[in-house]
Amino acid sequence: MRLKNLMTVCTMVVLLALTSSCSTKMKAINRLEDLSTELRENSRYYSLGDWERAGKEFIEIRKEIAKHELDYTPEQKKRIGVLEGKCAGYMAKGAKEGVFDKIKGFANEINGVLQGILNAVTDFVE
Repeated sequence: MRLKNLMTVCTMVVLLALTSSCSTKMKAINRLEDLSTELRENSRYYSLGDWERAGKEFIEIRKEIAKHELDYTPEQKKRIGVLEGKCAGYMAKGAKEGVFDKIKGFANEINGVLQGILNAVTDFVE
């Protein structure tokens, strides 16, 4: 009887861990989608502080996605690529308009992220 209870508890722990992992990886995609929408709708009104916050958010989301990279399906990876491309486009437009030039130190990090995304998108398309 004790073995059966132990097996039940172990099964519940494994299911909880799997559910939590799935929830976390989807949360990162949802955050990326929210950021893409936010940039599309409001980035033209962004101050320097807004751009800095958006850039930091993007980097945090990328780190979270990287933690779960092996867990994503091909469809989820495609969705991530599209959303990252959208975010990169809005950020590049902001950089083109000279906004990022005013953010010391942070601009280099954003430019590196944008270059990495463009490389990844190119690799994905090929």
